[in-house]
Amino acid sequence: MLEVARLIVDSGWVPPRPVIFLFNGAEELFMLGAHGFMERHRWHDTIGAFVNVEASGTGGLDLVCQSGPGSWPSRVYAQSAVYPMAHSAAQDVFPVIPGDTDYRIFSQDSGNIPGLDIIFLFGGYFYHTSYDTVERLLPGSVQARGENLFSIIKGFTNSSMLQNFYKLASSEITIHQEKDDGAIFFDYLSWFMVFYSRRLALILHKVPLAVFVVMPFLLNLRKFSMTSCLATFSDLTKGFLLHALGVFLAIVSPIMFSILRLLFTTFSMHWFSHPYLAYLMFIPCSLVGLLIPRAFWSCFPLSRDVPVLQASKEELSDEATFWGAFGFFSSLTMAYLLAGLSGGFLTFFACISMLAAWLSFSMAAKYYGHRSLRSILFYVLPMVPYLAYSVYFGGFLAQFLIEKTGMMGSIPPPYGYFIPDIVVSATIGVVTSLCIGPLIPVCGHWLARSSILRFLLQIIVVGFAVSSQFFPYSMAAPKRVVLQQTYLTSGPNHLEESSYELSVVDSNSLRFLFKHAPDVANALQTDSHLTFETAHLSGQENWLALFPVSFMFSRSLKFPAKESTSRKDLHFPYLIDSKPQTISDDGTRRVYLELSLGSVEEVWVTVLNITGPLSNWSFADNKLPAPEKLNGGPPSYICRLSGASDENWRFWLEAKSQEKLRIDIAVLDQKLTNEVKWVKSLFPDWVDVIAYSSFMSTYTF
Repeated sequence: MLEVARLIVDSGWVPPRPVIFLFNGAEELFMLGAHGFMERHRWHDTIGAFVNVEASGTGGLDLVCQSGPGSWPSRVYAQSAVYPMAHSAAQDVFPVIPGDTDYRIFSQDSGNIPGLDIIFLFGGYFYHTSYDTVERLLPGSVQARGENLFSIIKGFTNSSMLQNFYKLASSEITIHQEKDDGAIFFDYLSWFMVFYSRRLALILHKVPLAVFVVMPFLLNLRKFSMTSCLATFSDLTKGFLLHALGVFLAIVSPIMFSILRLLFTTFSMHWFSHPYLAYLMFIPCSLVGLLIPRAFWSCFPLSRDVPVLQASKEELSDEATFWGAFGFFSSLTMAYLLAGLSGGFLTFFACISMLAAWLSFSMAAKYYGHRSLRSILFYVLPMVPYLAYSVYFGGFLAQFLIEKTGMMGSIPPPYGYFIPDIVVSATIGVVTSLCIGPLIPVCGHWLARSSILRFLLQIIVVGFAVSSQFFPYSMAAPKRVVLQQTYLTSGPNHLEESSYELSVVDSNSLRFLFKHAPDVANALQTDSHLTFETAHLSGQENWLALFPVSFMFSRSLKFPAKESTSRKDLHFPYLIDSKPQTISDDGTRRVYLELSLGSVEEVWVTVLNITGPLSNWSFADNKLPAPEKLNGGPPSYICRLSGASDENWRFWLEAKSQEKLRIDIAVLDQKLTNEVKWVKSLFPDWVDVIAYSSFMSTYTF
């Protein structure tokens, strides 16, 4: 951002409108910095557009993962980006991902401002770890991002729509936006952008299905009869069901293989630090599933009469399988459209490419025959642009997902052990069916030969044997471990209990960790072959300082900690009455409180969990959030206070009855004791330890 600001000045370009560079913090604490700017800064009602610069990794191409409101921001990006990378399908997926960015504050919660959410996605192995250093940046990433940003800023500031808004700006953030909220856009290999409106998509994306519906009539124009049309429709339906079954098996086969493989191994995610293992294991499985229906296609007789139509059996068979597969992709395109999603461009691209390939193949088949390799080449060549894009899109998706499985959360067994492998194998199955599926109708009779199927099965067996020899983690792909030293306190000077709490955020549990890191197990005075039945489990309530990230933890463990010499003179955080309670005429009770952080030095966040008849508070403009439930407990209200404070925090709470209010406080301190530093140093270099102290106390008022 500093370099872009320097470039604007040194380039001599004068922006037609002011450009604000907002360096805000506390994004990880639920966008507190962006919220503060939009609620309190005098410039907040002059903003015409924004670009949120994000990262979920150490580089790669920038992906526009969110755009709106309206289609104007994505159109500006399509016209301006030097190295475009944007998929409207990302907007379908992002809302279901457990993550958030400042984009929400500007475009939804505190404003209706149009903008872009641009994010680094590759290098996710190092995201939020101590390995996330400058040296880990993927070369060229920051340069490409800077060139994109500079061009996009020019595009926004020169846009007539931005100028229209700027003239109409008032104290209420409004925006003259298009009603077209579902524009379709995607980049082609980062070379250029394809952009078209939702209105146009409503027309274009219906065309493939319309073509499929009328094909039984078009194929019988020379000798038209309802009997022949019905017979053709029957053959095309068989082809449709055949391809649908192949896609289903292409997804299910790698899933079944992954489950079977894990039954014979002691840990999962062998492919985590070696992504090529996932491709080696799951792509052949998916191909076998995709080809199995094609191998049995000859067992299903055609409904059309070959002698009457004066066509070869191969020609009618190719027609049935091709138009059946075409109908499958056209149905997916229509399903995306009817669901109001924006990801149908990929299947629409497949449909258009298949039509061009079929025309080329049909002309070549007249000269070389339907089973000629030359004819097949004429089918494949028009498919090359689609094949290149589907491999680009699918490879990007699979790699991103593999990197993120290291932080997708620890789900309790027995299912949690299998979930990462199932998710990755299913994704690779979907990608394989999208990449290879359009080739199967014409190339399937070559690919479904018994010799090729046996070869694929041999690769699967090799992958089964080889994968179990690989360790899932390395310094380049570390395992994430959370180490919390918990202090249960009462008052500023009284320590009731001190303990170490340990958790992981992937499917390989603490049992796996202690087995491969025995020094840590010895330091925590536990057996490297521990069982969860005899260990002391740590409940989610003990991880209040990290709420709601704590929902990613399961089967966390608790170990006794020695008294720390470096904490003896420490004053702990505490809560007291700041003045007497008051009771209003309607019986509402107001409690005035004062929170002191004691002598804690490096506070990242203070979390208050309030349970009871709370009706109002002095936080968040006197607005209560939706209640939360911790570990099946009663509904409670959670408030986060960011950072340290020179003065004590004073606030009030209102209760609608005389029932006591319970307040649980957790203060996350980033300063580590010498004992925690020693325990942290015992972990092997393939583990990244997120360590901190949590001061917890409970009060009733």
